[in-house]
Amino acid sequence: MSQVLSTDVVAAAQALVPHIQAARHEIETERGLPASLVQEMARAGLFQLHLPRSMGGLECDLLASVRVMETLAAAEGSVGWCASISSAISYLVARLPPQVGITLFGQPPDARLAGSLRPEGRSRMVEGGYRVSGRWDFASGINHANWMYCSCVVEDDRGPCHTPEGVPMVRALMVPRDAVTVHDTWQVAGMRGTGSHDFEVDDVFVPHAHTLSVVDGVAPGGPLYHPRLLVIGAGAPTAGVALGLARGAIDALRAMAANTASTMSTTALRDRPLVQRRVAEAEAIVGAARAYLLDAMGQVWEAVTTDVPDPSAEVAQARLAMTHAMHESVKAVDRVFHAAGTNAVYEKNPLERYFRDVHVAVQHAVGRPEQFESAGKVLLGLRPDDIGW
Repeated sequence: MSQVLSTDVVAAAQALVPHIQAARHEIETERGLPASLVQEMARAGLFQLHLPRSMGGLECDLLASVRVMETLAAAEGSVGWCASISSAISYLVARLPPQVGITLFGQPPDARLAGSLRPEGRSRMVEGGYRVSGRWDFASGINHANWMYCSCVVEDDRGPCHTPEGVPMVRALMVPRDAVTVHDTWQVAGMRGTGSHDFEVDDVFVPHAHTLSVVDGVAPGGPLYHPRLLVIGAGAPTAGVALGLARGAIDALRAMAANTASTMSTTALRDRPLVQRRVAEAEAIVGAARAYLLDAMGQVWEAVTTDVPDPSAEVAQARLAMTHAMHESVKAVDRVFHAAGTNAVYEKNPLERYFRDVHVAVQHAVGRPEQFESAGKVLLGLRPDDIGW
């Protein structure tokens, strides 16, 4: 499987847009990505943007991953979402030893990853590794994944193990996709094509070498894997998806505005002052949120690459910008959806799906309102309890 260079990855995403758009109906009705599209995305490295170079990955910087996800999600939200979740997990599996990653994913690597960061499983320590059991939900991309990221509470013969701080010990274990049982649970309002089903593991052995902790360091550790970028590296692709959905919605309204009227008026949408105003508002909302996100990502990247002793301010701005981008994207989509009137409610209209998808996307942890509160604590000189600050 040949791979593109990091500098080409945005162009690779753009080249796939016609294929993605042609597959939109199939993606929605089949609740998953077509095999041919998965193959092309995997060949371009779009499921593993943050896999380290030591494993043969692209090790894309934060700005590149945001731009890739914008491009994919503007064409089809579920495609961007699957790529973003797998790439976020590729950021976490960078904590595996390089040779282990090479063993798991091959060379060139093929890391199509799904799973869960929530420790909903149990991993019982045995000789050489762990016996894993549990059930997880929201496994986006599981239909085409080849490895599952299973976050578990570690147990020994006496029960759950604890860290020196007294909290349950958690490790993520890499389980082959063919060793899990998928439960078809993904009947949802939006992002249907992600196939984010539940999955179950029943007493599967995982060698210790195939496990990791998110607080482990990365060796060799480039700036992307700086410990203060933990949440940012995993969350940046998700923010890119939201902005892409907003861009797709705005472009969809612009495309239909010249030739579309409504049941109440024969005046084309583009000639109505309210529609003109809403399109302009949405454009300004997305442009401002995107500029803030890209600037904040650039600032935090500069801070970690120049060894700023305490990048807390930059980390707070980057994390705040990610959450802000998601919520502002919802506002922008709402503006253009309602501006289109009853036209937008039909499934044949792309706006209908952008509306559903963005309202599901913002439910992700990166979009949680608590993220604003945590950033506010930092800005007020306090330290949040959340991980990754």
